[in-house]
Amino acid sequence: MAKLLYSATMSLDGYIAGPDGDMSWLSEHMGVADPTVTRLLANTGAILVGNNTFGGDDPNRGTEQEGAFGGAYHGPVFVLTHHPPDEPTTGVTFVDDLHSAVAQAKRAAGDKYVNILGANVAMQCLEAELLDEILVFIVPVLLGGGVRMFHTEGQKVRLTPVAGETAHWYGVEY
Repeated sequence: MAKLLYSATMSLDGYIAGPDGDMSWLSEHMGVADPTVTRLLANTGAILVGNNTFGGDDPNRGTEQEGAFGGAYHGPVFVLTHHPPDEPTTGVTFVDDLHSAVAQAKRAAGDKYVNILGANVAMQCLEAELLDEILVFIVPVLLGGGVRMFHTEGQKVRLTPVAGETAHWYGVEY
């Protein structure tokens, strides 16, 4: 059965996007070969993303690298939103309920990961005790503001390192 994994690239001060969702800061840190990213891409069977992230900034917009994993991901995408577009998007399913979105994404992923993109959806999954793992790529930059990776608001969440994985790949304990 698929696991839900929240993976994100984060600044050293805890932001995954700059002010107003700006992702341009990430451009200079992309393109470096990383075996963890390669393994993650190979083991991602579906993506679950929030509507803000889906329609938000992409540091590769208008290039061959636009999209998830620098344009290298070509699989099912599920967008959690209460406001689906009037026109369908090829390869994208819009879902208005978290549990339904997770179930559909897990079915599509098979025995691979459902990779979550977006802090809001990740927090909803964490609060619903659906999130299985967290993978953080930390880049050497301080953004000073923007979208935080997590807003746990006093909620203590215990994480344990995933055996055999990178220093920032954790299992979530409930």
